[in-house]
Amino acid sequence: MCDDDARPGRRSLIVTGAAAALTLGSATFARGADTMHRTETRTVRGTLPAGSPDFVYVPVDVPEHTREIKVSYTYDRPAVPAGTPGNALDIGLFDERGTELGGKGFRGWSGGARTEFFVRADDATPGYVPGTIHAGTWRIALGPYTVAPQGLSYELTITLTYGEQAAAPDPVYPPQRAKGRGRAWYRGDCHLHSWHSDGRRTPAEIAALARAAGLDFINSSDHNTHSSHPHWAEAAGDDLLVMLGEEITTRNGHVLALGTDPGTFVDWRYRARDNRFGRFARRVRESGGLVVPAHPHATCVGCNWKFGFGEADAIEVWNGPYTPDDEVALADWDGMLVASVRDGRGWIPAMGNSDAHRDPDPVGSPQTVVLADDLSREAIQEGIRAGRSYVAESKNVSLAFTASGGRGEHAGIGGRLAVSPDTPVTVRLEVSGAPRCTVRLVTDQGVLFTGDPLPVAGSGVVEWRTTPANAAYVRAELRHETAAGPLPGALAAFTNPIFLGHR
Repeated sequence: MCDDDARPGRRSLIVTGAAAALTLGSATFARGADTMHRTETRTVRGTLPAGSPDFVYVPVDVPEHTREIKVSYTYDRPAVPAGTPGNALDIGLFDERGTELGGKGFRGWSGGARTEFFVRADDATPGYVPGTIHAGTWRIALGPYTVAPQGLSYELTITLTYGEQAAAPDPVYPPQRAKGRGRAWYRGDCHLHSWHSDGRRTPAEIAALARAAGLDFINSSDHNTHSSHPHWAEAAGDDLLVMLGEEITTRNGHVLALGTDPGTFVDWRYRARDNRFGRFARRVRESGGLVVPAHPHATCVGCNWKFGFGEADAIEVWNGPYTPDDEVALADWDGMLVASVRDGRGWIPAMGNSDAHRDPDPVGSPQTVVLADDLSREAIQEGIRAGRSYVAESKNVSLAFTASGGRGEHAGIGGRLAVSPDTPVTVRLEVSGAPRCTVRLVTDQGVLFTGDPLPVAGSGVVEWRTTPANAAYVRAELRHETAAGPLPGALAAFTNPIFLGHR
């Protein structure tokens, strides 16, 4: 039900694609020249029952000469039995161009991170996009993330300020290349949240932490908004490449749009059963980005990945502090590698990112170390896509991992040593910065080598000999010591595989 202070509410049900969306009563404001230099406020109240659609839209009739739109909201949080989700209500805004999936009407999203926001031509709350306010029907988007059995009662306060609009700024974006070292190993963190979504750090603060963590590149990935893109320009520099993206946060899992064109927005309002993800994965690629499912086995509500991996350019196997769901993700990815060599099809590289939001979350732990021809968006993406990378817990850990044959054949991480099945192959791992860590070499046949702990100095060299007949691929893991008996310790680093033998 809806209670509109301006006039009686009206309800209608509209269907967009495979998903239903409930549209509630409009908030109507005064019109005409007498509105100049005035402020008007309307309040909308309603209750959403359990089982509500994923998104509910509250129309706001915005008249001409509107200078600013401000919205605040509250909702009830009744007690619920243990194990039962309580109320959580997200919020965002679409302008007069509408709420069509993938359309042009998006003006911002803050999820549940804020209780109020504003939009003007020249400025907006982080998470929202400044720009000219045109007259017409705008819509406040409500996302009932979880609804208690008692229902979710909310109250919206909508304030319009009238007057002459300021000029909308021309966005300035960070450069797509930084000063690199030619073909080299570059360190990056591609999953970071600023105050433009549910993070608490500014882009400048994140960039400073990235530099302190020894990173060469980062990727912006705020939830369901691209509003931060122009705000990274001042944070970038010759020593730090800032790529632009988004964490597309659906109800059936999260996926990174990694390194899209500046100003690219990718919609998130669909579930796996709606058969929409392929369309938006193409949107990411058409905008120059990579599609990277994030924390696929995370246990938070809506985090577990349900869209499959057919569209993935890489998979985020390690997300933040190493936990059991990362161990599951690593094992699942290794199973994909086994299937790829069994079926003779392509493989999906792995990466790791911090998913840092606020203090004390460390930026750059873990970090993906990529062999790239240059410190540019395209070169870094090409290295990630090719799997020429390893994941390390910090800047202290460095690896060199190779496989060689008896006649000078050589391959590195992500490569293939094309030799006959019975050719002796020497696998060599050089490590620094991993004190007391244990080296494990993992193949399609399982773990075939486990070394002694490295010395306290943290450096060492491991060599292992095999043949392509015995191992179709080999990848390295560095594990911390553990007191849990046969269970492996937390990761300090791992590599993408080297493939052995002809396809």
